[in-house]
Amino acid sequence: MDWLRLWKPYIFPSPVAVFTTLWDLIADGSLGIAVLASAKRIIIGYGLSIIIGILVGLTIVRFKYLDENLSPLILGLQTLPSICWLPFSILWYGLNESAIIFVITVGSTFAVSIAIESGMKNINPLFIRAAKTMGAKGFNLYRNVIIPASLPSIVSGLKQGWSFAWRALMAGEMISATKGLGQVLMVGRDLADISQVMAVMLVIVVLGVGVDKLIFGRIEINIRERWGLDKA
Repeated sequence: MDWLRLWKPYIFPSPVAVFTTLWDLIADGSLGIAVLASAKRIIIGYGLSIIIGILVGLTIVRFKYLDENLSPLILGLQTLPSICWLPFSILWYGLNESAIIFVITVGSTFAVSIAIESGMKNINPLFIRAAKTMGAKGFNLYRNVIIPASLPSIVSGLKQGWSFAWRALMAGEMISATKGLGQVLMVGRDLADISQVMAVMLVIVVLGVGVDKLIFGRIEINIRERWGLDKA
């Protein structure tokens, strides 16, 4: 039956081999440990990127000078692949958790800040004029008008930031992690076990899509319902 094979098993594994390997990883507990370690890192790194990204975005929107000078720089830094920050993280923090969290944070921060900036700049100016005529200004203007009006763009930016953070996590773990999904992926590569590589890739995709649907998807639905954007 060898003539029926379209490719060699060591080049691209069969679905049976992938799911068998996946079950073995679940059974011996290595997959659960890796998922928990990766989840801890991305929660910390992504949380930091949200805080920093929101602060940077709000600052750029508030001050025109910073907008003119920092916006192109932030856009340029956003185009850098996350793996480009690995040499800096290793030199500054060494091969430890802080290095991975740094890569995650940097990889996601700029996407969040760009979303904040774009969302607040592109809201309907009539909203701001109407609010000002009714006495809204300063913090109240941002809290009651600007931020709510820019929420759809902000949520889209947070989703994009999540995807960048997830990719940055894998890049960092493949270099310096002692445990995590990226490390399990690298073990599969080192052992030339393509089934393990594909199994971990499948887990990464499922986790990424699951978080998007369960968290960001629900937030988007709530926003669309509140804005009356859902189709009848």
